Amino acid sequence: MKTGPEKLKTVLDKELAPIYLIAGDQPLLVTEAAELVRAKARDEGYGAREIHVVERGFDWQALQADMSNLSLFAERRLIELRIPTAKPGTDGSKALVAIAESPPEDVLLLVIAGHMDGKTSNTKWVKSLAKAGVFVPVGDVPPARLPQWVQRRMRDRGLQAPAGAARLIAERCEGNLLAADQEIEKLLLINGPGKVDEAAVMQSVADSARFDVFQLTDAALVGDSVRAIRILNGLFAEGVAAPLILWALDRELRTLARLAWHTNHGASLGDAMAQARVWSSRRALVRKALDRHRHPQTFTALLAMAGRADRIAKGVEFGDAEAELTWLVAALAGARLPRPLPEVA
Repeated sequence: MKTGPEKLKTVLDKELAPIYLIAGDQPLLVTEAAELVRAKARDEGYGAREIHVVERGFDWQALQADMSNLSLFAERRLIELRIPTAKPGTDGSKALVAIAESPPEDVLLLVIAGHMDGKTSNTKWVKSLAKAGVFVPVGDVPPARLPQWVQRRMRDRGLQAPAGAARLIAERCEGNLLAADQEIEKLLLINGPGKVDEAAVMQSVADSARFDVFQLTDAALVGDSVRAIRILNGLFAEGVAAPLILWALDRELRTLARLAWHTNHGASLGDAMAQARVWSSRRALVRKALDRHRHPQTFTALLAMAGRADRIAKGVEFGDAEAELTWLVAALAGARLPRPLPEVA
């Protein structure tokens, strides 16, 4: 059968299959799914565990022989086979199909593989393992669902957090589930179980370098371009990654764009900030930024600049990421630019 990682525990509670295939490139979810299988195997009396890693020259015949051999002490065994590339090759495919056709008694096979595309998922060895046991494909959590994923994991750890707090962690970790989980663990250690708000989350995820990132956004919002550029240059000198700086700037720009749109369509700034949940301690900064840039199109153009800087930082587009970031910060702070903002349709 085939099931998702979120349903694996329910499937395991019903019965233990002879074979499990877990495949994906999200280390956290793959590890957690594998640990569920290991825990169930221990409960069922599989006391011995053997690990095989498929590398160049791997002996598939030896694996088959090992699985067929009786344990010296007649002990149930968990054999863990790791295929990082998810491509076992011709010999490996044949061996896995043979194992699936006749799984040995008292041996549980746990196969952990890397990411599988559609073509690999439809190969004979994958279908054979899924038919004989359980196939657990592990995919990414879509960005739109990441805040809900974070909030659910916080709740599972005993943390009661509003959606805004979970969204802060999701934005900070940019889809890195392992990093998000580590932030949740750190938050639990610092604050203990119970209710946490956005301020607590912000403080938890803000180490010294990130605190400087927040100083950068504050200086840019208030219009102090000299200080903002000085902080930015300091971040560059400390080796702070461009995506982290962009995370902080993009977050402010999106809020400003929403506020500008609402105020240009008749809403009062106070009501718009309340709806956007702008903290009272930050409203003066936000108001100064909106006084300089009154039109939503300006923030759309600034977001386009941030997008270009992000693509350059990730190597998708050619350019100088530090120069683009400097231009973006200067533009947000209201400094005179050597070139106009990009036109947005």
